[in-house]
Amino acid sequence: MGNVNRPTSSLEPLSGLVERVTYHNGENGFCVLRLKVKGERDLITIVGHTPSVTPGEYASASGQWLMDKEHGRQFKAIFLKIAPPTTLTGIERYLGSGMVKGIGPAYAARLVRAFGANVFDVIEKEPSRLHEVGGIGAKRANKIIAGWADQKAIREIMMFLHAHGVSTSRAVRIFKTYGQQAIDVIRADPYRLAQDIRGIGFLSADTIAQKIGISHDSPLRARAGVAYALSEASSQGHCGLPHAELVELAVKLLGIAPDLIDRAMRDEIADEKLLSDAINGVSCVFLPSLYHAEQSIAAQLARLRQGKPVWAGVDADKAISWVERKLSITLAESQKRAVTLALTAKLLAITGGPGVGKTTLMNTIMTVLRAKQVSALLCAPTGRAAKRLSESTGLEAKTIHRLLEIDPATGQFKRNETAPLLCDLLVVDECSMIDIPLANQLLKAITTRTAIIFIGDVDQLPSVGPGAFLGDLIASETIPVIRLTEVFRQAATSRIVQGAHSINQGRYPAFPGKGELADFYLVPAEDADIIATTVVNLVKTRLPRKFNVDAVRDIQVLCPMNRGITGARGLNQALQAALNTPGDHSIEKYGQVFSVGDKVMQIENNYDRDVYNGDIGFVAALDREDESLQVNFDGRAVSYPLSELDELSLCYATTIHKSQGSEYPVVIIPLSTQHYMMLRRNLIYTGVTRGKRLVVLVGQKRALGMAIRDRQTRPRCSKLRERLAELPR
Repeated sequence: MGNVNRPTSSLEPLSGLVERVTYHNGENGFCVLRLKVKGERDLITIVGHTPSVTPGEYASASGQWLMDKEHGRQFKAIFLKIAPPTTLTGIERYLGSGMVKGIGPAYAARLVRAFGANVFDVIEKEPSRLHEVGGIGAKRANKIIAGWADQKAIREIMMFLHAHGVSTSRAVRIFKTYGQQAIDVIRADPYRLAQDIRGIGFLSADTIAQKIGISHDSPLRARAGVAYALSEASSQGHCGLPHAELVELAVKLLGIAPDLIDRAMRDEIADEKLLSDAINGVSCVFLPSLYHAEQSIAAQLARLRQGKPVWAGVDADKAISWVERKLSITLAESQKRAVTLALTAKLLAITGGPGVGKTTLMNTIMTVLRAKQVSALLCAPTGRAAKRLSESTGLEAKTIHRLLEIDPATGQFKRNETAPLLCDLLVVDECSMIDIPLANQLLKAITTRTAIIFIGDVDQLPSVGPGAFLGDLIASETIPVIRLTEVFRQAATSRIVQGAHSINQGRYPAFPGKGELADFYLVPAEDADIIATTVVNLVKTRLPRKFNVDAVRDIQVLCPMNRGITGARGLNQALQAALNTPGDHSIEKYGQVFSVGDKVMQIENNYDRDVYNGDIGFVAALDREDESLQVNFDGRAVSYPLSELDELSLCYATTIHKSQGSEYPVVIIPLSTQHYMMLRRNLIYTGVTRGKRLVVLVGQKRALGMAIRDRQTRPRCSKLRERLAELPR
């Protein structure tokens, strides 16, 4: 079998006639082909990506030999080039496959009999000769000519992209986006790829740019790099950056002189690709979308403050007496003041930590308003947060995306200024998670008659996306704010609640003594490998045995960061190996192994599948023939092509950032000074408050102390607070 028996880590060439197309996905180009290779007795299986392929064509590939446990030895193509066939049999099979419009098997045979191996030249260079073949009139000839031109364009584009180091799978995405203009678009501005094509970032586009001759210090590269630097800052939560800081960041990212960066930045501002404004007197540069979103939020809040709630005139004292009897509760004085304010305010923010009665307060307010026939809508940023809101209020709550009716085809919301939400009251929970773009879309879809209650813990981590909407809203004093601080009796018995408040106040929490049963523990461990081993042992054996919990469904490991042996990536591999060892039921993709039964997380919004960043599910099935993976999200089956598994990550462990808005029965948090860059008070506070029944910290006491002492989180660069503070009182 020659080189078929020699697996290697380097790229090898392979070429042959395509005898059979076992599978081809027209959307992403993934294919499984059977090739007749010179010198090989049996057909060779090759897997790769190509926008189109037909039996009879000639395939040239570079890749690696792999042993698939189910299908045997295969050739995995990194680059795959498909060319027209050269033999008469291959030509006839190709033309008769339906690949070229206007030609079926019968006409393919006639064309080959008439023109032999020159048939392609006739179609391309002498199309008038097609009329020499019986049955081909002007209409069919035009179809054939147009169909051939389309195939030729695809091949030219693929050859161009391959020549510049673009893998076939990415080349398919590029062709799908730009069509026959792909080469012209890339030559004019390769940096557009980073904006338009999922999976191609600035660095990949930069590599292509330099291969097609764009110089390292060209103005085009400098301008694209400035925008890239600012988008990198937005991924860290900033809506803009001080001018000098942006220059410094861009110089570091691009490796070119500051004066070139400064000139490029000014050119981008002159063309309004970036915007300039001052924050507290400091000159800053903004991405236009975020700048305009902040402007819009301020304008919407100014509009929504107008008027009174539709239930104005309710006697608060009578309402409080009535609701205490109805719910068989006794409200504290702070809660009574909060209910009174909620019954009079058009806009209201409620903030506080665990155990301070936010749920009781909301149930009280909603009970009073429902008795007054007030129509209400409830929402939260994530599916898990919405589910918790539903459970606590007994009312339906939706994610903000579902409430605003996201259109999967466009990614746009159907609910907006022209088609607003119709309700008397909107309740928005977990507002600390809401970033600037989403806050803007939500506020635009609310009518002026609607009252809003924003709920959230302002001391938690801010949103993953840019801005600090809840923090800026509260700090600006634009709307009334209820700050709940009193921990109520039932919650006060929980060491989780006590520990969370201690951490938030900068005090080291009290842990139970040896042998004492509690819900909040610290398991000391010094070395990173011992921390990792301890976490795996706790998840797999100790906690399920002692607390009767399910190792996979009930326990969530939350890490300060992704990197390292005690980070989310390292612990995911260790926990997968311990809890669901990969084997025949597994598939490797994008550097991860997925197995039936694995806990996984969606890591980006996918409107077509109706799954969103942070949703957790379990791998239910793996279909190798159909090249798909099925994930169960809370009872709903969602199918993924294997080529799109980069949307998923293992979720035995995840970062604390990714856990926002969620609660888990049991939380384990590894703590190591290796994480020193991320050890902040609000990070550990957020992680601890995710646990409902049990929280276990594993690691160094020194690392916990560092986190509690370090409150110096850098403020996010945003002009929203300033804009809100400037609104008329």
